[in-house]
Amino acid sequence: MTTCIAVANQKGGVGKTTSAINLATALSATGMHVLLIDLDPQGNASTGLGIGQSQRTRSSYDLLVGNVTLDDTVIATRVPRLDLVPATVDLSGAEIELVEFDARTHRLDRAVKGSSRRWDIILVDCPPSLGLLTINAMVAADSLLVPLQCEFFALEGLSQLLSTVERIRARFNPGLSILGVALTMYDRRNRLTEQVSTDVRAVLGRVVFETVIPRNVRLSEAPSHGLPALIYDHRCSGSEAYIALARELIARLPESAEAA
Repeated sequence: MTTCIAVANQKGGVGKTTSAINLATALSATGMHVLLIDLDPQGNASTGLGIGQSQRTRSSYDLLVGNVTLDDTVIATRVPRLDLVPATVDLSGAEIELVEFDARTHRLDRAVKGSSRRWDIILVDCPPSLGLLTINAMVAADSLLVPLQCEFFALEGLSQLLSTVERIRARFNPGLSILGVALTMYDRRNRLTEQVSTDVRAVLGRVVFETVIPRNVRLSEAPSHGLPALIYDHRCSGSEAYIALARELIARLPESAEAA
């Protein structure tokens, strides 16, 4: 069975795309076949995997509003066993166009289920909003992974996201679960970071992953080279953290997905 995980947070700048790219890379390194769907109009996940604009002839925009299949849009990356559905700026207008479609919240779900190919894990990198693109990802997903920056307003934004999840469960996808919350941009020298971590764990308990993702220069540099940090510098603290987070993620997967 394929497990589909939406990587989402309506706040920008929380390490969402960095998490999606590096988790996808770490999971593929374990032998899993992984598909990353770039559903962010900025296309940063595509750029971060070294996929230039000229290679994005068919994209997640075409998948949602066109007549192409998922198989038509998938391209291989330089990371073994990691495929990508790239994004282009056209996706920024997709939310308006989708309003005219029947079952507009299920376009991605139908595309994933209609694919003739099978991956062990599908990760969907969502845009920093709770609009139709993110809703499509949540409807298609089995679970949700939430990167959460260690800052003062973290819990406030998280409560809004969790409310959206409850609405998605009630109306479209009753099986949607929270796989986990990953604390990102963690700075042990900052007292506020420690306080936010303590508060989040007090509220959410075991939903929060034990692994934290530190602030790390190498994580910031890697996308400019078109490489995941795990390939750009696999020994840096950021890469080591994502490897540890991938182990935790695998441990939380259903047995069927883990066995695959």
